Parts: sequence; C-alpha cells; structure tokens
Amino acid sequence: MREIARRPSGAPPYSSIVYGKPVSAPPAADNWQQAYARRYPRKSQSYLSRPYDFKYTSGARTLSPMKNLTLRHLRVFAAAARHMNFSRAAEELHLSQPAVSTQIRQFTSCAGLPLFERVGRKNYLTPAGEEMLQCAKGITQRLKEAEDTLARLKGVTGGRLNVAVISAGDYFFPRVLAEFGASHPGVAFNLTVHNREGLLRQLAENLTDLAVMVRLPSDLDTIAVAFAPHPYVIVAAPSHPLAGKRQIPRAALNRERFVQREQGSDTWNSMCEVFGRQTNRLTIGMEIQSTETIKQAVVAGMGIAFLSAHTIGLDLLAGNLVVLDVQGFPAMLNWYLVHNRTKRLPPVAVAFKDYLLREGAALIERLVHFELSGAPPQLLSPRARHRNARARRSR
Repeated sequence: MREIARRPSGAPPYSSIVYGKPVSAPPAADNWQQAYARRYPRKSQSYLSRPYDFKYTSGARTLSPMKNLTLRHLRVFAAAARHMNFSRAAEELHLSQPAVSTQIRQFTSCAGLPLFERVGRKNYLTPAGEEMLQCAKGITQRLKEAEDTLARLKGVTGGRLNVAVISAGDYFFPRVLAEFGASHPGVAFNLTVHNREGLLRQLAENLTDLAVMVRLPSDLDTIAVAFAPHPYVIVAAPSHPLAGKRQIPRAALNRERFVQREQGSDTWNSMCEVFGRQTNRLTIGMEIQSTETIKQAVVAGMGIAFLSAHTIGLDLLAGNLVVLDVQGFPAMLNWYLVHNRTKRLPPVAVAFKDYLLREGAALIERLVHFELSGAPPQLLSPRARHRNARARRSR
C-alpha cells in the first residue's frame, strides 16, 4: 500500500513540499525549511528563525494599534483631560458617561499604556497621557487651520463663524448674528456662552475666532476693539423704597442689600471698577452665578443688583424691575471684540468684525429696548476708562 506524505507539524501551508506523492517517511523539520529557503531565496535566515506565529499568521505583519485611533477618541480624551472628570466631559460633549468611559478605554488600549491615574479622589494624567494630550491638541489645531484655510478659499459667502461671549451677551447676541446672517446666508454660526474664566480659556486654547467681553484679558496677547457702549445700572423691585426717587446719593446704597454675580465674573469686576473704594462698604447679601436668577431674586424683594442694562430690557417692559436713579449712573463701560494677536481670522470673521464696528452700537441699542436719557454715550478708550476709574476710586 502506497503511503501519502503528510504536512509536517509546524510547516507552512504554502511549503514547497509536494503532497500526495509516495514517500517512505515524513520529512524532517530541517528538510522543509531548506526547501522553503530554496524556493524563496529572498527570505533571510533571520526571518526563518522567527517564531511560527509571526511568520505565518496575519500576513507576517501586525498593524500598529495606534492606527485604530479616531478623531472621536481624541476629542473625548481631550475633554476628559481638560476636566479630569468623565461626567463633566460627557456633559460638555453631550454624551453619556458610559460612552465617554468606553472611548477612553479604547484609547488606552490603542496607546498601550495607562493615560490616567487616580491618587486619592483626584485623577491625574500619566506621562503617556500628557504626551497623548499634546498630540490631540496638535491634531485638533491642524484640522482647525485646515478648516480656516478652506473657509478663506470659500470667501465670505461660506464658512463658519465661531464666537464666544460672556453671559451678559446671550440676551442680544443671537439677534446680532441673525442680522449679520441675513446679509450672508451661506455662513454657519457657532455661538458659545461662558463666564469670564471660560471665555479666557476659549481664547488661550484658540477654540474661538472672536470673543465678546467687557474687561480685557491682562495675561494674553490679544487685539481688542470697542464696538458698542455697555451701560450698567442699579435695579430693584417696583415696590422698593428707593424706586421713583430722584438723584439717589451713592452713599445711600451702603445701607442696601445687594444680590450680585460671583467674584471673578465680568459683572463683579465691573462693579468694583465703578464703585472703587465704596465696594468694601457695600453689603453683598448673596452671590449667584446666573443673571436670570439674580433678577428673580430682586423681583422677590431680596435686594438690589448691579447689572448690565443690556440684560434687563424685557423685564423693564414687563414692569418686573425698575432702574434706580442713582448719581453717576448709568455707569458706561464698553463691549469689546477680542481675538488673539497671531490669529489668522477667516474672511467671515473679518467681515463680522467690520460689521460690528460699523453697525454694532446702533443695532444693540435697538435690540435691547433700553434707552439712556441725555446725549447718546460715546465709546470710551481704555485710557479714558482708566482715568475715570481712578477718579471714582479717589472719591
């Protein structure tokens, strides 16, 4: 009976040994390796000495696990690294917390090293996490630059305008964008609202084209232009004892209870600039992070408030609030349009900047339903604002 050769254990399926021919015994392991080398002379001895699993599985090569990374992984990881909290990252990205955890777990698997470490109750980035964060920022920045370049190629008829404003601006700025969009129908808008800390972070990390604020950043290299006056007033409930009185002395406010924005906010810093040394004599009964909640507290009779006149137009029309006639008020500051000095603004951002400088003041005055008595206010230069603030502090 003729004996049929069998493939030796460990031999590759495409070995040069011919099966089906009568042989007296299975070939030795070194025989089929020599035959394989003769058939494929380009394969070196070092290749033949590698493990079987490396040579004969997955096409003899394994793709880098980093090739499985996606932009979604990078975006989720950057948010988690910024907040050091998966729940807050999920809230920012409008995802569920388990979805963020899954993305981070996949990212960690691709990196091959832990990216976060927990010490006590706090999370920290590992050295590998720090490196990947820089990588994520670099990729995000390059994509943003490519987007800006494409927007410049499209011109003002297209592109996306990224604007970040402080919380006082959300009462009128959407309508400003609508007015601009009416003459530029191809433009898409990305409007975000922040407190001062969040707005400065948007500028520092180059996450926005333009920022709208009241007080200029002191530790960033920016270009700022004033485009509209920004009056601040003292508001109270219609039933307040000071409502309806004329020329109320500023010293009379020392006996009142104030409901104010939190320390560090633009409104708080503006109040300190306007009142100067008198700020220490004011009674701050409550600090609230929401302007809308402050107004409701004032309506309920919990005190008076120092607020932007651009946030109370509808409340004045409805009769929920009144503006107290305090000496030296309205206090005039400015709205500023700010961007990084080295920022290459896309055409749509340049067009919007010119639009605000040309029509912003009149447009905002029309939109907020608040008219100042007397001559229309003039824009104050930063030097003039500093001079007026110094005069108020010396009183």
